Amino acid sequence: MVAALIAVIVAVPFGADVESRLSQGGITAPGSEAARADDLLNTVFKSGSPHLVFLVKAPASVDDEDVAEKGRALTGRLGDEPGVVQAASYWSLDRARPLRSSDGRTALVMVRLDGDEDTVRTTAKRLLPRTVGERDGLEITATGATAVRMDIEERSEEDLVKAELLAVPVVLVILLLVFRSVVAALLPLLVGAIAVVGSFVILRLLDMVVPVSVFSVNITTALGLGLAIDYSLFVVTRYREELSHGHEVADAVARTVRTAGRTVVFSALTVALSLSAMLVFPMYHLRSFAYAGIAVVVLASIGSVVVLPALLAALGRRVDALDVRRLVRRRGAADKPPRSPEEGFWHRLALVVMKRPLVFSLAVVAFLVTLGLPFTRVEFGDSDDRVLPASSAAYQGAQVLREDFDSREGSPLSVVLPGLDATSGAGDVTAYATALSEVPGVTRVDAATGSYAHGRQVAPPDEASGRFGAAEGTWLSVVSDTEPYSEAGLGLVGLVRDVPAPSEALVGGQAALLVDSKATLGDKLPAALGIIAVSTFVLLFLFTGSLLIPAKAIVLNLLSLTATFGAMVYIFQDGHLRWLVGDFNVTGLIDIDTPVLMFCVAFGLSMDYEVFMLSRIKEEYDRTLDNTAAVAWGLEHTGRLITAAAALVAAVLLSFATSGLTPLKLLGIGLALAVVVDATLVRGILVPAFMRLAGRGNWWAPPFLRRLHRRIGLSD
Repeated sequence: MVAALIAVIVAVPFGADVESRLSQGGITAPGSEAARADDLLNTVFKSGSPHLVFLVKAPASVDDEDVAEKGRALTGRLGDEPGVVQAASYWSLDRARPLRSSDGRTALVMVRLDGDEDTVRTTAKRLLPRTVGERDGLEITATGATAVRMDIEERSEEDLVKAELLAVPVVLVILLLVFRSVVAALLPLLVGAIAVVGSFVILRLLDMVVPVSVFSVNITTALGLGLAIDYSLFVVTRYREELSHGHEVADAVARTVRTAGRTVVFSALTVALSLSAMLVFPMYHLRSFAYAGIAVVVLASIGSVVVLPALLAALGRRVDALDVRRLVRRRGAADKPPRSPEEGFWHRLALVVMKRPLVFSLAVVAFLVTLGLPFTRVEFGDSDDRVLPASSAAYQGAQVLREDFDSREGSPLSVVLPGLDATSGAGDVTAYATALSEVPGVTRVDAATGSYAHGRQVAPPDEASGRFGAAEGTWLSVVSDTEPYSEAGLGLVGLVRDVPAPSEALVGGQAALLVDSKATLGDKLPAALGIIAVSTFVLLFLFTGSLLIPAKAIVLNLLSLTATFGAMVYIFQDGHLRWLVGDFNVTGLIDIDTPVLMFCVAFGLSMDYEVFMLSRIKEEYDRTLDNTAAVAWGLEHTGRLITAAAALVAAVLLSFATSGLTPLKLLGIGLALAVVVDATLVRGILVPAFMRLAGRGNWWAPPFLRRLHRRIGLSD
């Protein structure tokens, strides 16, 4: 216990600034065509899509000579800044019409920065405060991919603090209702704090070796508090139960670690394996969630089976100190006599369900499948400015681009032709650019040989055209009038890639990166699902010695997720129930990484409750060999705890619903719904119904597997 306290004191200052040290990117699929194109643009051409787009609003017209002079000066000043490889504007590009708004009052300055994602972010942090705002009578607003990402990161940090401040008091109240003792209620919070602080340290250490996404901090906090509280809840409850049976403190601690502690370790292993499935994806954004999740699960389990038992041994029977029920007794209320298990709500519910198991199971399955139907029309996208609240400057600037400009100048496709010389191959470049300009949705193609639109050259090459050529090849900018992450924007990538090129052509840009990320996720998803299914099946077999129970657990866990994924589309893609969950911008898309993250986390949490429930059912079945009685007894001894644990985890997750960021709001509400559905409909109805229908077949395994289980199974 002393060692744990010293470790926490040392860890707090080391992990306190972890968010400022982690990386912001990692959402692209490394090695994909789009990633290779963007890498060549960065390293060879020092050019490409702008990282920052400044909207410069004039009092009257951007064509006024005074405004034009200030615009050229601003462009030149930005171009001379360290870390800026290119700055171009309406004024420096000979008053290019697409860079002026329809009302003539706003013009664009586009800035490309040098370096990787973290270097770009550092440069942008230096530039933005010195550029935006009222400058020389001009109103300057910043948007663009990097400005949006920075705003998302900043708001994520703020929302995380707000969520913690909201969640902790609610969790403490629920723990007081469960334990009715201040001391007992504080123990799970203490273990949760240890798990979160320790995970921050691990993330910072990992970042010294591999890139770690800053957004993994959010899942660390939610899982750390949720799982640590879950595990501690079961350990403390079992300890108090052993004390109530007349055991001495030392014996009660030992028995608690041998039973509940063993179950906690096994549960943590199943959750960690579910999260490890994200390691098969090459995007370090997803891999970071696995790092963070596995770290916090391990620390939560260690805190629950090592630190917490030490605290319980030190406290002894004082674990029930500061009993809140004394207030009631002082007012003259009498203590209720202890209630037998047969009189409990969960025991009676299990018996009711098991009298008509087929009716109950079919009704609940039909209900969950119905809730999940909206997911059949899911449309995937990526986080852009629309995940920000309407008050965000980056979002407001992007809206001006959408509404007042004819084309998406800030998010063109980039077509890289490595090995094709723009001078000797000028004819090939011209022919290719002309063909690209004829693609539906393309408004303009800029190349080393000039600009093209609708199958003809509309402008000769100028001073800015030199950026399209290098010794290693050339590239073209394909500007369209489509939203990058829309169905039309993604379809445009395929149309551009289908145009015959004079040499190898690599298509990059925001839309192309998303297309390739979707393909990569689709390719790796079977492996991820296989890891979850196989590891879950094997571990539950080792835990129970049964073949049917692991299969049942996987099927029911998938069912518990149907409502979550249906709600994801119904609420966040379609825009329903915003009055209930908090206002957000409806994009008609779901962030492509979120379903993968939610599936792995929610499946792990479902297995968490499955293991705790099965541990008590199996304990009673081994004693009585009566399947029906064991299910009712096990549900009675875990139903209240699982419900309390689900309420605690849901309280932590729902605090994320207060976020102004749509992905965080979606993650919190979706996972909270998954936890609540699993703890009520699945554990309370489907598990007893299915186990009643299977009867003694629940515990069947062929003789050779029974012998294997006796040798290597996880039994007391």
